[in-house]
Amino acid sequence: MRSMKFVIPAVVLFTGVLVTSTASYGTVAMGKKEKKSCLTCHTKNGSKELNAAGKYYQEKKTLEGAPAK
Repeated sequence: MRSMKFVIPAVVLFTGVLVTSTASYGTVAMGKKEKKSCLTCHTKNGSKELNAAGKYYQEKKTLEGAPAK
């Protein structure tokens, strides 16, 4: 019974974190859709860091009107 005092809040907290967190990952499918290389949106190949065009794409889901390199 004593362990339930810790388990229940931990499960609720963990569930809350999972529900409220959002992940955004670039995929090969996005590159194929836009017919662009990864470096169009990322600062360097294999990096998760986005440049201005990548941030624009993340917000608008299109590269039309995106800032040039």
